[in-house]
Parts: sequence; structure tokens; C-alpha cells
Amino acid sequence: MIYLLIEFLDELVFGVGEVAWPLLRDDLKLTYTQIGLLLSVPGIIAAFIEPFIGVLGDVWRRRVLILAGGILFTISLFITSASYSFIFLLASFMIFNPSSGAFVNLSQANLMDSDTNRHEQNMARWTFAGSLGVLTGPLLLGLFVYLGLGWRGTYALLASISTLCLLAAWRFLPADKDSSKAFPSLQIVFDGFRAAFSALKRKEVRRWLLLLEFADLMLDVLFSFLALYFVDVGLATQTQAGIAVTVWLAMGLVTDFLFIPIVDRQKDTIQFLRRTALVELFAFAGFLLIPGFLPKLIFVILVNLFNTGWYSILQGRLYSSLPGQSASIMAIGAVTTPIAKFFPLAIGFLADQFGLGTAMWILILGPLALLIGLPRNNPQTQSPVSNL
Repeated sequence: MIYLLIEFLDELVFGVGEVAWPLLRDDLKLTYTQIGLLLSVPGIIAAFIEPFIGVLGDVWRRRVLILAGGILFTISLFITSASYSFIFLLASFMIFNPSSGAFVNLSQANLMDSDTNRHEQNMARWTFAGSLGVLTGPLLLGLFVYLGLGWRGTYALLASISTLCLLAAWRFLPADKDSSKAFPSLQIVFDGFRAAFSALKRKEVRRWLLLLEFADLMLDVLFSFLALYFVDVGLATQTQAGIAVTVWLAMGLVTDFLFIPIVDRQKDTIQFLRRTALVELFAFAGFLLIPGFLPKLIFVILVNLFNTGWYSILQGRLYSSLPGQSASIMAIGAVTTPIAKFFPLAIGFLADQFGLGTAMWILILGPLALLIGLPRNNPQTQSPVSNL
């Protein structure tokens, strides 16, 4: 399915980028603060652009927006491959983030709309496709570094793959239900914003938005700093750091695949989240406290194991709480995105001041937030009115 291919590509790019940080840092002479800015600023800026994309995705022609996002997504990868300074790289990331929102997030919305009764199950499939991509990324980067093509050559190849994926999307994306729609008036867009943000009055919508962002501390944010942490704090070699990252990704691929049938058999996914968050709390603390490459590797495997299903369940619950407004999730997500994007910047700043080992303790807020914020009863048994 074309939607899963787009997610695979997006996470392939993510997998390359997160493992390439030591190479980017050395080549472009980046500081921790600059890395934090690269991880934060593009996302914060995108948070002001993506609401318009999300609302248009609900009131206008979603297929056009996906394809336009794919074009800019591809262009940004070509620019990244040619980056020679922090500013140039920051500019390419600033193009990439909102274009990824249109290309990838609207594709996810289409997948969710294809079967409104299986949000969590389809999110499990989506997550597995992403895990496959993010695992392939470091392997691709390692091959290109071995061949002497480096991270620049890798990004050039990613841009070429993205071009092929864009052509496939052009061919296989379903047509919009009303392809004759003219560009909406300002009043229609305003009404779309009003409908999207009125959903924030509902407690369940706010809950899933916030928990998604905090859960990401144990997912993408931790992964963003993982290679640097093993090298700079764990005193591992570049090869050992690469092994740690590969193990993390391989574990994620296996557990995400196994979770697809498991989620169908889960009678209470909220209780599942609560139990795994409690174990994750201790696993992550152990990872930070225990010295030595091999012990840290064992604990990071446990961290990866116990965050399985977090994104699939939380994102699925968010979609279920917004029937008929799947694309507008991008709009209301802008409320929490700037807060979430503050964490990488804070980690980078604190790492420059006190060391990366100390700064990484911020991430423990992820499992703590789930333990505090998850409902005590299953919200699927409640009507939306009960949460107003």
C-alpha cells in the first residue's frame, strides 16, 4: 500500500539522520546546542504551518497536498546532501518538516479513514512499516560510509528514492472524493480551524495529544541522542555506538511486527500502557546509571522492549477521539508540538552546560507522564460527551 511505502521512506530518512549525527557534528563542527536547535527549531516553525495543511486536508483536496508535500520533501533531501554549514543544514530541515507533515501525516490520515473501526490495528501496521525504514537507514548509511560516499552521498540517494516514491504516489494515490473542489475561501478555512480547535475543549483529545508528545521522549527523542550518548557518555567507539543503534532498531522492528496481532487480542490497551510505562521507568533509570557498554546495551534493549505499542495505541486513540477530522489532527497538534520540540533544545543546552549524561534525565518524564495521565477507566467505553 502506498501509504505504508511513504511511511517507510520517511522513517528511512529519519534512521539515516539520527545515526549520522556524529558524522554531521564532526564534518560541520556542530555544538550540542546547535544540534538541539536543529532538532527543535524546524519542528517549532512547522507547528505554525502544519495547522493550515491539516485544515486544508479536511476541507480541500488532500491528494494535491500530499503530492505537493512530496515534491518539497524530495527537494529538502537534495539540499541536505549539499549542506556545508549549520545555517544551510537548518534551512534544509526547515523545508523538510512541514513538507513531511503534508506528505506523511496526510497519508496517515488517509489510511485511518480507510477503516475507521481499526485505528489501533492500522497504526500498528503503519508503525511496523516505519520501524522497517528506520532500521534500514543506519545500514544504508554504514554501507555508503564504507564505500567512501559518506552522509552526503546517502542523502543524495534518499532524494532519488523519494523521487521514485513520489512518482508511485502520483500513480496510486486515490483521487479525492470531490476533485472539482476549488480552493476554499477564507471563511471555509476559518470554519475548519474553528471545528478543529473546538475539539481541544474535550478532555480526551487533550489527553492523547499530550501523552503522545511525552511518550515520544522514550521513542524518537531518545533515539536522536542515542549514538551521541554511547560515544560521549558510554565511552563507546563509533562502531559500538553503531551496534547499539542497530540493536535498538532491530528490536523495534521485531516488537512492532509482533505487536500487530497482539493489539487485536488486547482487551484493555490502557492497562497495557500503564504496566509497560512503570517497567520503562526503571529500565531507563538503569540505562543511565549503569556503567559499561554491554550493560548499557542490555538496558537499552529493555527500554526499547517496554515502549512497544505506545505510539500505535496513543495515536489510534487520538484518531478515534476525532471522527471525521483525521487531517485536522495536524492542526490541533500544533498546540503541543512547540512544547515537545523544546525538549531536544533543552537537552542540547544542558548537555553543553552539565554534560549529556545529566541532560538525558529529562527523558524520564516520558513514562512518568503516562503513569500520571492515563485514564483509570477505558475511554472507549465512554461517550465523547462525558469528557466535555
